[in-house]
Amino acid sequence: MKKIIQILLLSTVFMTSSAFAKDTIIPLEDNSTILGKWKVTAEAPARHKTKTPLNIHWDFKSDGSLDTTAKDARNRTGSMSVTVKYSIEDGAIKKQMKPGSEKYETCKVVDQDDKTMVLHCKYLYFFLERE
Repeated sequence: MKKIIQILLLSTVFMTSSAFAKDTIIPLEDNSTILGKWKVTAEAPARHKTKTPLNIHWDFKSDGSLDTTAKDARNRTGSMSVTVKYSIEDGAIKKQMKPGSEKYETCKVVDQDDKTMVLHCKYLYFFLERE
């Protein structure tokens, strides 16, 4: 009986630690793999948490600008567009928090292929699909 309890405890610890394992960061050498238009489909406070659907479009340009267009999900205000600066530093994306501000947010790529990308920013994960 004692051995069964120990095995159950160890398996619980193992399963819990693997479920909340740290993300594998995919370092960016330059902006070549992120250039172009992306649709931000969802955001979540953690990868395994419930995702909130979004209707945002990001266009990473080669000149270091990121055009963002967001559409109101309830269609009350239409859409809003802003352009912020971004750069690649230490393998991560550093993007302006808002236009004209010198505050930057660091977003790390934690999953990427030809059509999708997952970014982990300070407080949120963003799930993107290439347009």
